[in-house]
Amino acid sequence: MRAERTAEVQRKTKETQIQIRLNLDGAGNSLTQTGIGFLDHMLDSFARHGRFDLQVEASGDLHVDAHHTVEDVGICLGKAFKEALGDKAGVARFGDAAVPMDEALTLAAVDLSGRGILVAALEVKQESIGGFPSHLVIEFLKALAYNAGITLHVRQLAGENPHHLVESVFKSLARAMKQAVAVVEADGGVPSTKGVL
Repeated sequence: MRAERTAEVQRKTKETQIQIRLNLDGAGNSLTQTGIGFLDHMLDSFARHGRFDLQVEASGDLHVDAHHTVEDVGICLGKAFKEALGDKAGVARFGDAAVPMDEALTLAAVDLSGRGILVAALEVKQESIGGFPSHLVIEFLKALAYNAGITLHVRQLAGENPHHLVESVFKSLARAMKQAVAVVEADGGVPSTKGVL
């Protein structure tokens, strides 16, 4: 396992320009500038509660809508996790967390399986949260899971307020990811009967 578990990912398309820096063993410091205030708030919360150091600089075609920027940030964050994890030797591999946010409660469970999949049971009834289209939460999670190569389950257990619900999702995901990426065997092998993840 590498001494420093960090990554820097860049993505440039006709629709977006993204740069992400990630340190898995940080202190929860974040600097996020996506042009989408609610997404910045969620990414800051994710970094803080996962104790990840995270920098995100994104510009996109927000005059069209937020979709491309949100999805591409998810893609880049997923790739950053994959790169920072390296061969995953010694990591816990699995993580789960149920996190309340007032009346809202969500469960996130993660497996650093190498197989990108999202299973989500989430119903955000309000179409927009502070100008952020709520259906893009799923698009972000899907892009993150696929590009990180993780199995991710997210389940809503309670909640009505859309802000509380989505913030609970990001916090539970952060806590689950922190558990999964934790080094539990300094000289350990890859936690899989296959010998590879």
